[in-house]
Amino acid sequence: MSISRNIAEAMERGSWIRRMFEEGIKLKALHGADNVFDFSLGNPDLPPPPEFQKVLEEEAAKDTPLIHCYMPNAGFPQTRQALADEYTKDTGIPFSQNQVIMTSGAGGAMNVVLKSILEPGDEVLVLAPFFVEYGFYITNHGGEMVVVQTDEHFMPDLALIEQHVTSRTRAIIINSPNNPTGVMYPEETLGDLAELLQNLSVSRGRTLYLISDEPYRQLVYGDRVYPSPFRFYDETIVVTSNSKDLSLAGERIGHIAISPKCAAHDQLSAACTFSNRVLGFVNANALMQRVVARLVGIHVDMSIYERRRNLISNGLRDMGFEFEEPQGAFYLFPKSPIKDDREFASFMNKYRVIIVPGSGFFRPGHFRISYAVPDITIERSLEHFAKAARELGLS
Repeated sequence: MSISRNIAEAMERGSWIRRMFEEGIKLKALHGADNVFDFSLGNPDLPPPPEFQKVLEEEAAKDTPLIHCYMPNAGFPQTRQALADEYTKDTGIPFSQNQVIMTSGAGGAMNVVLKSILEPGDEVLVLAPFFVEYGFYITNHGGEMVVVQTDEHFMPDLALIEQHVTSRTRAIIINSPNNPTGVMYPEETLGDLAELLQNLSVSRGRTLYLISDEPYRQLVYGDRVYPSPFRFYDETIVVTSNSKDLSLAGERIGHIAISPKCAAHDQLSAACTFSNRVLGFVNANALMQRVVARLVGIHVDMSIYERRRNLISNGLRDMGFEFEEPQGAFYLFPKSPIKDDREFASFMNKYRVIIVPGSGFFRPGHFRISYAVPDITIERSLEHFAKAARELGLS
């Protein structure tokens, strides 16, 4: 074999998101782009906040000596301190720049953290449904993914988590607001999870890290406030990016934040900084580091995503589809009206609607809609969803 067997097998498993996106390309070639309703990719389509363009132009115009050269592998101190100050304000816990490492997006951050904490054969618990790349990230660094299903409302099932923890368990990954469901874990849930993890760490004599993947942290609806896991569990590591909150997915800028209460926070910070370098990221994008340092706390106009959420959810609910109301992010995860969710995804192609089967997120029997699309796409798609619903006999 001319390529790695592991990569060949991973490519074969692939991603349902990409598969459905490619199916959409074929349908658009046949019917025209305006006649295909593609909800496959979680690609933020809103423009960055207006402040972004102003700050970008100002930072790009600077010609300070060495401004485009290497900086410390953890990132510019002023950027890390700006983020640390925001975490201090949000959590009441005194963060410093030493607990923040700038990375190439949340994906880069997750790989850096996993490389820093995993021994070969260590297990990482992942709560389904989840972003499928987690599994590849874990195996990148010699770990083994252990899938734990959430309950019927997509909340952590503490009894099931406890059953899956072994002597080899090193971490658990959570994602709230969640891709693909849009649910957000409430304070009570995080508190109960923290208590369980603390007890398990003590009984096993080995730290069980909580890795919180938070690219949607600022994308919450109404008057909800995101409850940070930092407030509940000392051994928390956050990985995040500005891909969604500032609509900068292509700029690949993110960071790691390590709780100052973590017993080994200095070691972890040093390990993550080293891993950032040796994984080949070296350091996060210099220009974007300077830009996001001035945009802390700013995000895209959530009223647009909220309007789209209401449009798609009200329409599908009236047709008889069942789902949990999204509290954040920009995804809807209804139950599939056909038992085989992959069959339902193929069925919807007949109506030129591209969705992603829940099997692609390790939760069969559902399907994901990304409503990071223009309003007109949602409005026009509802007629096609309605035809499908009538054919399937939904009320």
